[in-house]
Amino acid sequence: MQDNEQVRAGPIRRFLRWFFSPAKTVAWGAIAIVFFAGGVIFWGGFNWSLEATNTEPFCTTCHEMKENVFVEYRNTVHYSNRTGVRASCPDCHVPKEWGHKMVRKIQASNELLHKALGTIDTPEKFNAHRLELAKSVWRAMKTTDSRECRNCHKFDFMDYAAQEPRASKIHQTALTQGKTCIDCHQGIAHRLPPKAKESYAEMLATIDQVGPVQRAIDFLQGADVAKAKAAQ
Repeated sequence: MQDNEQVRAGPIRRFLRWFFSPAKTVAWGAIAIVFFAGGVIFWGGFNWSLEATNTEPFCTTCHEMKENVFVEYRNTVHYSNRTGVRASCPDCHVPKEWGHKMVRKIQASNELLHKALGTIDTPEKFNAHRLELAKSVWRAMKTTDSRECRNCHKFDFMDYAAQEPRASKIHQTALTQGKTCIDCHQGIAHRLPPKAKESYAEMLATIDQVGPVQRAIDFLQGADVAKAKAAQ
């Protein structure tokens, strides 16, 4: 019995002696260092490219944005105000949380496709699709409880006594009714399309009538569609 155990253990011991021999140990250490350095370089490059595509100058390299919505945005309080605090394109349209940001970046691949197709490459085409584009953004903000807006604006931190009476009343009512920023501020940074009020109501009525891809995106984004509908 003892001889059989020694026979079975022999190959294992030989492998361990080979694997942990001084020459092999140095080789494994060198390989580990190469993989670690490669991982650091890859992650650094990936993160750099992610941040480089998450800036206002990058967003406005696309003439579809620069010649349309960016022109409108520059005339709003989010661009220039008495405090000098600016909310730029990615502040409003790209999540800060890493997971949600990655989902948004994947969604942006669809925008690259339409860039190549020239779907909105003229002001006329852009205006023809403006309502569709607006409803897409409204829906995203509604189902995420205006997550990007709340990076700066939260009901809990508002000093209602310091607000104008009308704004104070509306904000307090919105808080008690479970409303979210986009319910009232659809045109805060860009010109509203025709019949915006009716279109927003239509969007709310069909907010849960989406395909499997959008449902998967909602799930990954942590969206709460049921809450969004309940707060209509």
